[in-house]
Amino acid sequence: MGLRIPKLTLRAATLAALLVLNIPAGPARADERDDFLAGRTRACPRCDLAGGNFKRRDLTNADLTGANLKDANFHDARLIGAKLAGAELTAANLNKANLSRADLTGAKLNEAMLYAAILDGAKVAGADLTDAMMGTARMTRADLSKANLHGVDLRKSRMAEAILAGADLTEAALDMAFVRGAKLDGALLKDVRLMGAELMDASLADADLTDADATAANFRGADLSRAKLAGADLRKSNLYETKLDGAVFSKTYMPDGTVQGE
Repeated sequence: MGLRIPKLTLRAATLAALLVLNIPAGPARADERDDFLAGRTRACPRCDLAGGNFKRRDLTNADLTGANLKDANFHDARLIGAKLAGAELTAANLNKANLSRADLTGAKLNEAMLYAAILDGAKVAGADLTDAMMGTARMTRADLSKANLHGVDLRKSRMAEAILAGADLTEAALDMAFVRGAKLDGALLKDVRLMGAELMDASLADADLTDADATAANFRGADLSRAKLAGADLRKSNLYETKLDGAVFSKTYMPDGTVQGE
């Protein structure tokens, strides 16, 4: 006689197989995008939210990794600790947004508006900030290593200035950038590109500009006190009225082409 298997056992085995295969037994989960737009969730990775209006919205610790946020409005929004790595934020409005400790690694922020935005301690490594408008933005101790800041506007207003004190700008590109009056005291600017950059009246006291390429940059009235300029290229740059007290020169190319500190 063959062995008879009870129906209950067969049903249990079938259910176990479905669980192993991860086949949903109930209704599908509600659409993440709709939940996010309705404010029911702060997680919407890789969602298409282009042009969305999130003005003054509290998105603290939100997960928007890889999301399409082109032209989105985050004016005065709270994005503290938000995950925005790889996000598309081209031409987005982030004016006055709080992005402290946010992860913007590799994000696309070209032509984005970040006026008076707060990015203290934010991770912006490898991000594209080409032509972004960042006047009076605050980026204390932010990681901007290898970021593209070509043509970025960091000019100060009548009331305040951009603050990048202690920021890491290693190998960042600031060609043709407007950094007039910005505070970069103690910033790490090793191997940075500052070709043709406007740094008039900027403060770079104690900054590390080792091997920086600052050809044709305008440092008029800037403060480079105690700055490390070993290997820096300052040819054709403007150092008129620049403070250089205690600056370290070692194989530094000066504006006239001579080498100081050989």
